[in-house]
Amino acid sequence: MAGCAGLNSRALARRLTRIVDEALKENGVGLAQIGLMALIATHADDRMAALAARAGLDPSTLSRNLRGLEREGLIEIATVEKDLRRRAVWLTESGVRRLQAALPGWRQAQARIADLLQAEFLQEIAKASEKLAAYKD
Repeated sequence: MAGCAGLNSRALARRLTRIVDEALKENGVGLAQIGLMALIATHADDRMAALAARAGLDPSTLSRNLRGLEREGLIEIATVEKDLRRRAVWLTESGVRRLQAALPGWRQAQARIADLLQAEFLQEIAKASEKLAAYKD
């Protein structure tokens, strides 16, 4: 099993997440939360379906991950007036402040990871992720 791409990628993801989570600890967010907050911040008044697609999550997983952010007052989720079946999500002022406060720790973690794994290797991981995202059965 040592050569299993799935197991090795899961182990790598857990280790990388620990490094980033440690750097973000003082801001009260983890990698999953800051990642979603950054995606939300880059698309004002975002629709849930579009956010799920960009995050690579199914809608139920996205909703579960957003609940904590909403409970903490970092995001707001509301029904879209013109289409009551759709919901939009955006950062609150508190969410913007928390995201901005967490970015230096995130950058520090990224620099540490780049030192440990080399920037070229990280670029290859990103390319592989994009390639797999485009893969259809």
